[in-house]
Amino acid sequence: MSNQGRKLEQAARAAWLSYVAGKTQDEIASVMGVSRQTAQRLVAQAMTEGLVRIRIDHPFAQCMELAQNLRARWNLSLCEIAPADAPEAGVSLLLADEMERWLRRADPITLAIGTGRTLRGGIGELPHLDCPQHRIVSLTGNISPDGSTAYYNVLFSMSELVTARSFPLPLPVITPSKEERQAITTQPTIRRVIEMSGAAEVAFVGIGTVDREAPLRQDGFLTTDELAGLVDAGAVGEITGWAFDANGKLIEGLSNDRVASAPIPPRETTMVIGVAYGPGKIAAIRAALTGGLINGLITDIATGAALLRD
Repeated sequence: MSNQGRKLEQAARAAWLSYVAGKTQDEIASVMGVSRQTAQRLVAQAMTEGLVRIRIDHPFAQCMELAQNLRARWNLSLCEIAPADAPEAGVSLLLADEMERWLRRADPITLAIGTGRTLRGGIGELPHLDCPQHRIVSLTGNISPDGSTAYYNVLFSMSELVTARSFPLPLPVITPSKEERQAITTQPTIRRVIEMSGAAEVAFVGIGTVDREAPLRQDGFLTTDELAGLVDAGAVGEITGWAFDANGKLIEGLSNDRVASAPIPPRETTMVIGVAYGPGKIAAIRAALTGGLINGLITDIATGAALLRD
């Protein structure tokens, strides 16, 4: 998407909030993470560009309406929807924008980050940010089964763009045994990082599938037989390695006994934003929403529409 396209998208979003949602300029500024003056300018720009007629003449208006319906349906604190054209790029840009809003806060925060291909795409859209007052904490280990650095662990990629204190978890996502997991995660240094992630103000997590295309199998963390065991137990999705069923309940035993990732942060105190899209992810996203594993969602318009259907 061009810079001009993004400006029009922002203007359309501000206009929708003003003319359809009926929000004040102060409320628009708060929702969009901009100043009141910028919100006023964006609404005026939408008028100048001819976006505001009887309806908002921009595809993003449909995204805003869908996001509002998803927030109401699933009791979400945040929902952002990318337009139909180029959903991968759209989701990445929305993710980068939301991360940037948090990282530009003046007061210190702890931001927890998961792993995955979609998160990695969003990190690539971040500008260089100087925010040494913040802490960025990894929710997952950064070691692959062969001992190398996990390719889709995004903390290191983020550290190249964001000047903040980073706290990795130097361990595998899934350990060979339950006993080894216990031994590793109770070490004082590891325990402090895990506790830090549990107190984060915001967390960004990918939502993975539990099927033959599962990232945990593709990346070598689980064998085909181990994956089959999870499927037999009812697993439909995973977040940072924690497998869950269609009701969003964590699977008892199996690989969940060996997951060395930090627990999913408490939604009562942390904004846990799931980032995922595509037909193959719908069951996993729906389960995460049903179980309240996430209270924020960034996805595309087709996936969002599917999540509203019974």
